[in-house]
Amino acid sequence: MNIYLDIFSTFAKIGAFTIGGGYAMLPLIKSEVVNKKKWLDEKEFLDVLAISQSAPGVFVINMSVFIGLRVKGKGGSVIAALGSALPSFVAILLIAMFFDSFKDNEVVQSVFKGIRPAVVALIAVPLIGMSKGMNLNRYTSLIPVITLLLIVAFRISPIYILIAGALLGIFYHYLIKR
Repeated sequence: MNIYLDIFSTFAKIGAFTIGGGYAMLPLIKSEVVNKKKWLDEKEFLDVLAISQSAPGVFVINMSVFIGLRVKGKGGSVIAALGSALPSFVAILLIAMFFDSFKDNEVVQSVFKGIRPAVVALIAVPLIGMSKGMNLNRYTSLIPVITLLLIVAFRISPIYILIAGALLGIFYHYLIKR
């Protein structure tokens, strides 16, 4: 199979069969690009995940661009981004066209009520799996807990937390690790 077609179809499948967006897509992305295609190993996947979360823009598009770039350069990144965005674009376009005709339908509302808890689980599963691969110790395992507390209890913007994390990482590297 042509590598560009393979990249496009892989990311189109990810985009088409994942409900909930972003983090809900992680299990499928990991399954496809790490386990099946072997385009990335576990460590590279975590690195791409960290970079994609830190970069501005849509998370899954960022991931597809980085993975496509790794697999087949600039052309691969464009194809991967198109593959991951096209199914969502078509779905949103169709929903927008017919939204008024089904928005009050009780069956549709029930379907969405049933999907919501599943999406939460789809987000939780990769987070638990990623935490195992991050070599957390008793000190670094406090970082996610403190971050959650700062965001939820004190309503601190994640942007400030990312900046603080980057600065603390630089501080750790230059002053403590050396």
